[in-house]
Amino acid sequence: MAPPHGDSGKAPLGADLVIPALALGFAVYFFFSIADLSWEAKANGVLIGTVLVLLPEVASAQTAARAGLPPDAWTWGLVSAALATAASSLAGGYAVAKLGAAAVGALAEKPDLFGRLLIFVGLAEGIAIYGVIIAIMILGYVK
Repeated sequence: MAPPHGDSGKAPLGADLVIPALALGFAVYFFFSIADLSWEAKANGVLIGTVLVLLPEVASAQTAARAGLPPDAWTWGLVSAALATAASSLAGGYAVAKLGAAAVGALAEKPDLFGRLLIFVGLAEGIAIYGVIIAIMILGYVK
């Protein structure tokens, strides 16, 4: 009788391939973005793309073995930390872009609002910092 799903002792295939698949996607995008450059830039791009593909899996396997964690725990910890940082950075960048444009318009009319508007832009930048703090907390918990 075959063991039920989950009792085979093997991790699901998708959990092991998340970070290498993302790295491969970034590497492919990087390769296409350097297509019109000189051969020196292409050679550097191939080197950087290769590192993007190979480094995450090597680092994940080494760290998981050292920490005594299952590889899935470390992989999902890295993914969640990366998503926390990426999402908060995108949100912070969007907030600063919208708020910065409005602040420049307001400063053109009333230059005495500089201090107040600088505080608002700083608060918008804080969104990205909060995401980095959460990512550090996630990595500290997984480690």
